[in-house]
Amino acid sequence: IIMTLEEIQAKLEAGVAESTVTMEGDGCNCSTLVVSPIFEGMSLLARQRMVLAAVRENIDSGELHALSIKARTPEENT
Repeated sequence: IIMTLEEIQAKLEAGVAESTVTMEGDGCNCSTLVVSPIFEGMSLLARQRMVLAAVRENIDSGELHALSIKARTPEENT
């Protein structure tokens, strides 16, 4: 079973506080832009780890194959 973009978006929004999530692509190969003030002061790697943690079980199960992540603060996204 492959996740829909809507399912992925819902999991990311639930897993990253105060986030706005935008999805592109399809369930097999998709990209996301996650914007949240919680990323302030975090390294790029730490941000990506936080986003991946929200969907780790779906990646491990094969429901989500590839996810390209952009994680930004609201200021960085203007």
